This record gives sequence, C-alpha cells and structure tokens, in this order.
Amino acid sequence: MKYLIILFSAFTLIACKKDKETVSDSTPTDSLIIVKDSSNIESKASHVLVDVFPFPPEIKECSCYFAKNKADFENEKYIYADDAGKTAYMKLDGKRIAMNLISSSDMEVDEELTKEIENENYKISVKGKKIKNEEVLLFEGTLTITKPDGSVTTMPIYGECGC
Repeated sequence: MKYLIILFSAFTLIACKKDKETVSDSTPTDSLIIVKDSSNIESKASHVLVDVFPFPPEIKECSCYFAKNKADFENEKYIYADDAGKTAYMKLDGKRIAMNLISSSDMEVDEELTKEIENENYKISVKGKKIKNEEVLLFEGTLTITKPDGSVTTMPIYGECGC
C-alpha cells in the first residue's frame, strides 16, 4: 500500500510539472511577437517628410534659418526659418506651414540655442550649439519633430541667427 501511494504521488508531481513547463514556454513567444509587430508599425509611422523651401518673404528683419547641412545652407535649401521671436516656417509632409514660437533662448547669454514650436499637428524642438560668433551667429544642432501619435523624427541642422 505504501508503494502504491508513493508511486501515485510521484506520478502526480510529474504530471503537474509538465503542464507548467508547457504554459511558460508559450507565453514569452506570444509576447515577443506582439512587441515586435507593434514596434515595426511605430517606426513606419514616425517618418515626417521635411522639404526644403526658399527664404520666407514674410521675414523682414532678424531671423534664424537652418538647413540639413552646411552644403544645403550655402545653396539656400532651408528646412526651417523664423522671424526671431514670433513665427516659424517649415515645409512638412508637403505643406508649407507657419507656426507660433512658444519659447526661444537668449543666444547672447550662453552658447546654446533652444526653440520650441507647436501647432495642432506638430511639436518641434530646435537645439543648437554656437560654432561661430560674428555679426550673425552660426549654429549646429538637431531639429526634433513630434507628432500627436507620439512618433518622433530627428535630424541634424546647420544655420544662422542674426539681424
């Protein structure tokens, strides 16, 4: 009788242990597939098309304007321009848009340039470091565009601010 109880107990423990292994093996695989699928969808949706445009005629005096790199800047292929305090201009997803500047750093105080621009479709952050100090201030940095769905596009910028 003792042997029968021991045999039955051993069989029960083995049977329970086998079920637990099967359940734990399938759960991580399913979770990993879902995570990979959702991250692929987000990376496709995150692209914002940033087009070049000529210098905006609305800007009459002091301004900041940037291109993707030094060569584009010298060829006047701008991706961003603002009137040093009120309005910023960009061509995003095929449309030329004017947006209100929310905040802008005082470039005379430090070597850093920061600007925050926002409208209902985009939130744009400009961050740069002064590389040359003359009548106009040359900057290199990054421009980050965030859409309401949380997707983010970041690119390098090169340009100047001055009057």
